[in-house]
Amino acid sequence: MEERLRVGVITSPHGIHGEVNIFPTTDDPKRFTKLKKVIIDTKKTQTKMKISGIKFFKNMVIATLSGIEDRTQAEKYRSADILIEREDALPLEEDEFYICDIIGFTVTSDEGEKLGQLEDVLTSSANDVYVVSDEEGREILIPSIRDCIISIDMNSKNIVVHLLKGMI
Repeated sequence: MEERLRVGVITSPHGIHGEVNIFPTTDDPKRFTKLKKVIIDTKKTQTKMKISGIKFFKNMVIATLSGIEDRTQAEKYRSADILIEREDALPLEEDEFYICDIIGFTVTSDEGEKLGQLEDVLTSSANDVYVVSDEEGREILIPSIRDCIISIDMNSKNIVVHLLKGMI
């Protein structure tokens, strides 16, 4: 299980005073108002920073982070992931899972047929879509709706799905 969860990606500097534009990768962008600290992951380094200000504009979060004083410093963090510790994550509802926790699970049909491994989850405004790769590398797209996702077992790392007519 991942100890750190991605909640956004820095897309660019915002203005000249060191603020950054963040594209949120969380279901609830308002969660940024409750965060006190984040980890900036540039793939080379991970830096803990305090959040001293949050604003929203369209689909973006504008953040003021400790240690970033001007546009030049902010530019260094372009494309960096915004991570949080799992303990700072929002509590999950029943039948909710963090995407990073189910990637790699075996996916089987409700008829017992092994379909493949969960490779990715595509998020959209309507519903998530599970991307399953079979042994031959073909992708099966399964909507994350109650009619299709029967169960997710964290212990056996297995997802049971019902395939609607025409999915394969």
